[in-house]
Amino acid sequence: MTRIVIIGGGPGGYEAALVAAQLGAEVSVVDSDGLGGASVLTDCVPSKTLIATAEVMTSFDSSHRELGIRIEDGTHDPADPARVVGVDLGRVNKRVKRLALAQSHDITASVTRAGVRVVRAHGRIEPGQARDGSREVVATAADGREERLTADAVLIATGAHPREIPDALPDGERILNWKQVYELEELPEELIVIGSGVTGAEFAGAYQALGSQVTLVSSRDRVLPGEDPDAAAVLEDVFRRRGMNVMSRSRAESARRVGDRVEVTLKDGRTISGTHCLVAVGAIPNTAELGLAEAGVVLRESGHIKTDRVSRTSAPGVYAAGDCTGVLALASVAAMQGRIAMYHFLGDAVAPLDLKTVSANVFTDPEIATVGYTQADVEQGTIDARVVKLPLLRNPRAKMQGIRDGFVKLFCRPGTGIVVGGVAVAPRASELIHPVAIAVDNNLTVEQIANTFTVYPSLTGSIAEVARQLHTRKAAEES
Repeated sequence: MTRIVIIGGGPGGYEAALVAAQLGAEVSVVDSDGLGGASVLTDCVPSKTLIATAEVMTSFDSSHRELGIRIEDGTHDPADPARVVGVDLGRVNKRVKRLALAQSHDITASVTRAGVRVVRAHGRIEPGQARDGSREVVATAADGREERLTADAVLIATGAHPREIPDALPDGERILNWKQVYELEELPEELIVIGSGVTGAEFAGAYQALGSQVTLVSSRDRVLPGEDPDAAAVLEDVFRRRGMNVMSRSRAESARRVGDRVEVTLKDGRTISGTHCLVAVGAIPNTAELGLAEAGVVLRESGHIKTDRVSRTSAPGVYAAGDCTGVLALASVAAMQGRIAMYHFLGDAVAPLDLKTVSANVFTDPEIATVGYTQADVEQGTIDARVVKLPLLRNPRAKMQGIRDGFVKLFCRPGTGIVVGGVAVAPRASELIHPVAIAVDNNLTVEQIANTFTVYPSLTGSIAEVARQLHTRKAAEES
C-alpha cells in the first residue's frame, strides 16, 4: 500500500488526506495545532464569523434610516441618527472561537472516518531518500517523544503566520496581530489598523461597523492595492463616508504602549494614538525547522516553497500546498493544490492548477469578488479584452434593498466575446461572482450570458445587462 505523510493540517493538508485515503493510500497527517490549520482556527473561519456580526450591525445602521425601520427602547429618539444597537465583543469572540473549534473537530472526525491517522506533533523531513524512493518524517510530540513515519510521498501544508514589524511587536493586549484579536473582551474604542491589504481592510471595516473609531494606516496610494482599482476606490469611499480615518502613503515604523494607549510613529515622523493597534502587514510561510533544504526542497527568497502546477517541489516525492507556497493565499487554492498533489502522485487523472479560474473575495462591506483576468491585465497588454462596468445604482433590486455602492464589471475577448474575467462589488458579492466564474471556466460568451434568463428583480440581472452591453458593442464593431 502507498504511504502518504502530510505535514500540516490546513485546507491543503486535510483535503489531500481525504483524496489520498479515497484512492486507497495509507495516510498520516502530522499536525501540532489542530486540523483546519490557521484557516479554520485563527484566520478565515474566525475572521469571517466576526465579519458576519459586523454585517448585521451595518444592516441595522443602514436599515433604520434608509428602509424606515425603527428600533425603540423607550430612550432612543427615532430622529437621532446615532447608533441604535451595540455589541458585546466578549460574547462575539466566544462564539467565534467556539465555531472555529467545532469546525476543526468536524474536519478531524471526517478524515478519521476516512481512515486517516492524525498524529499530534511537529513534523520534519529527514535528509536523503531510501533506495526505494521513500522518505522518513520525524514527528515530535509536545512532550518530546519522537515517532518515525516512512512515506512514499510527503506533502508540506504548514501554512503561514503573521508578519511582524520589529518595533511594533504584539503584546496580545493593546498591540495585536490577526491571531490575537479574538481574545478581546471589550470593543476597542479607538483602533489603529496598520496595513491596508485584504486582512487589514477586512478587520478595519468590521471593527468600524461594530462601533470602534478606526484609523487605517496604508503605505500605498489606496486601500487594497492588489485589487481592482475601481473596486478599491468604492470601498475606500465607503470607509471614509462611514467615518474611518484612512491615511494613505503613510508607513508605520513603530508602535508602543503608553499607559492604556498605543502610540504609532510613522516614517515621516508623525504620531497617531489609539486605545489598540492591529498589525496586519502580511504573513511569513511556516517553512523553518522542517528539514526542507536538507531534503533538497528549493525555497524562494521569501521562504515560500517553490512548486510547479501539480504541486511538486524540487525534491522527488515531496509536494507542497497552501500558504507555504505563496501561490495564492486562499483556502480554496490550498485545497486544490493538495488534491492535485495526491491525484498526480497516485496516478489519477489530474488537471494542472489554473489560477485564471480562481474566484476570490474580500469580505469587506461591500464585498469585492473577482475571477479571471483583471483590469491590470488589460491595461498592461497581457490580454486584449473589452470591458464594461455597470453601477448597481441602476439595478432595481439594489434600489429596493437600499444598496448605493457597488458595480458589476465583465471582461470579454473582442472577437469571440468569450468572458475572461469579472468583478462584483456588492453585499454578498461572493455569491454574485459564481455565474461569472462558471462563464470563465467554461469559455461562455457574452451572448450566452445575455440570453440566459435571470430573476427579476435580482442583482444577477446586472450581470446579464453588462453582457448585453458587451454583446451590443461587439456587434457594432463587427458591422
